[in-house]
Amino acid sequence: MKYPITLDALEVLDAIDRKGSFAAAANELFRVPSAISYAVQKLEQDLDVVLFRKEGRKAVLTQAGKVLLEQGREILEATERLAIATKKTHSGWEPVFNIAIDSILSFDFIYPLIMRFYEVLPDIEINIYEEVLGGAQEAITSNRADLVIGAGVEPASNQGIKYQKIRQIEWVFTVAPDHQLTQAQLPLSRQQIEQHRFIVVRDSSRNQAPQSHRVFSKRPVLSVPSMSEKINALRSGLGVGFLPAHRVQHLLEQGQLIALPVEDAIPAETLHIAWKTTSKGKVLHWFIEQLSRYDFT
Repeated sequence: MKYPITLDALEVLDAIDRKGSFAAAANELFRVPSAISYAVQKLEQDLDVVLFRKEGRKAVLTQAGKVLLEQGREILEATERLAIATKKTHSGWEPVFNIAIDSILSFDFIYPLIMRFYEVLPDIEINIYEEVLGGAQEAITSNRADLVIGAGVEPASNQGIKYQKIRQIEWVFTVAPDHQLTQAQLPLSRQQIEQHRFIVVRDSSRNQAPQSHRVFSKRPVLSVPSMSEKINALRSGLGVGFLPAHRVQHLLEQGQLIALPVEDAIPAETLHIAWKTTSKGKVLHWFIEQLSRYDFT
């Protein structure tokens, strides 16, 4: 099938609309006016529509012309992005970069880092995803992410994945200030804890059985989508649960949450950044270098 709408024709329409006349468009595109007129006439003939009407000395788009140019500009912009992406790929810079961050971490650290990156390469598309439990590991093994920040325990078989430690996470058992466990004898036993509803963050894995950690309850859990929502649910008194200490230190100091000692303390957890060893892109290595110097504590 032959398509009469070419990129060249769209560029001509765009120039005429912006400049207001065929002559001005010809000047911008470094062509003679007759070449501009021919391009428009041929397109009108091929589509069997009228694209411009004269209003004095100005060329004005008809309704059909407006529809064509509106969507045509999207095609021109997409073509430009494609050209840029192709050049960047050739030079080693990934045109699109996907970062998965485990919900254990607050996202505050990533935005200043991305700001610095945009100062170097503002045209790279960056996508940030939040993952929970097995979802972070799955994101890197399934190529859903180019870089994972906050991955937990290294698997025995790392499937060609490089892990680099970034910090230790301390877990604290927390409740709302008016929760009945604040009146219980301390440290809390597992028998005391398991009588209460646990609030858990839902595993974001898509292709494997969901995981659940740090749950000592005989009652149905309340499942929420992120660590931030787990904190909110705990503050509301909807249940109990373990939280990463660094995420709630300010709430503990303000008395909005209460940390209670337990007999079966949760050991500290090591978090990593992780990436495929076969990945050689310059965007990936820029972020690895920056994160290696970042103080997550």
